Amino acid sequence: MIHRSTMPSLLICMIASFASIYVAGRLWQNTEDRIYLVKELEKLTGQGQSSLSVDDTLKVIACREQRKKLDTLEMELSTARKEGFVSNHATETNRTYSKRKPLVVIGIFTKFGSKNSRDAIRRAWMGTGTALRKMEETKGIITRFVIGRSANRGDSLNEDIDRENWQNNDFVILDDYAEPSEELPMKSKLFFAEAADKWDAYFYAKVNDDVYVNIRAFGATLTTHLDKPRVYIGCMKSGKVFSQPNHKWHEPEWWKFGDKKAYFRHASGEMYVISGALAKFISINKFILGTYGHADVSAGAWFIGLDVKHVDEEKFCCSSASPGALCAVV
Repeated sequence: MIHRSTMPSLLICMIASFASIYVAGRLWQNTEDRIYLVKELEKLTGQGQSSLSVDDTLKVIACREQRKKLDTLEMELSTARKEGFVSNHATETNRTYSKRKPLVVIGIFTKFGSKNSRDAIRRAWMGTGTALRKMEETKGIITRFVIGRSANRGDSLNEDIDRENWQNNDFVILDDYAEPSEELPMKSKLFFAEAADKWDAYFYAKVNDDVYVNIRAFGATLTTHLDKPRVYIGCMKSGKVFSQPNHKWHEPEWWKFGDKKAYFRHASGEMYVISGALAKFISINKFILGTYGHADVSAGAWFIGLDVKHVDEEKFCCSSASPGALCAVV
């Protein structure tokens, strides 16, 4: 009986010994981890001793990692600004568009009651359906009619445009802009902002709906300017500022143009092009960019104080019979 009772006791003693060794080993390992963390903290803070707990130490290390990530993002933002406000991480999220970066997004400014003009443009150089998509995929040229909404949101004008867009899928509809309106500069601003947010293109163009464009020559001309990060291309002009309220071309802000009352150089509103960086600039600053009495003057004003290459392109003079012109007003 004595021998039998001794065996369980010995077994219990052995189990207790192994358990003590295991617990002691774990405590020693935790101690080593704590000593390591304290030493790492001393290296990071430059202090010989630290009164911080292990939890606080982990928080400090995590904060420093977050700081490194923040520094990296700030460097990327600085680089993006230098390159023209375009982030290297910008990606196209709309799966309906090609991953290939478009050459240009053309906005054809139109209005209510101009369906005949739009249909004529579709037949002449814009295309519809498969032809329109093929031009986007093969030439990188995206073309859309640009129009706002009727001031009376429930009338037939909005319904007609929605129906036409459903049939052709070739509109950019500016919901925050009322047609017809004297605020044409606002229409330009909203178009460039919305187009830049929707498509990441090399260029963005504004064209009137009475202008016919040689689309092949237009694309070829733009490719010669791909080396310019910030460029403003058009038929550059100036002109007299009219202060008389009853004048057709009255300028409400006439006093800002000095004693000679002459506009600065700007592109004709019939057709002009800006680079992607400038479109992004408009998108970012659309709420603080001022406007003048005319849309083309306003666009020129947005770029006058920036490091922008102004290109006086004779081929964009649509109203004149200039040799080699790639557009014509009809």
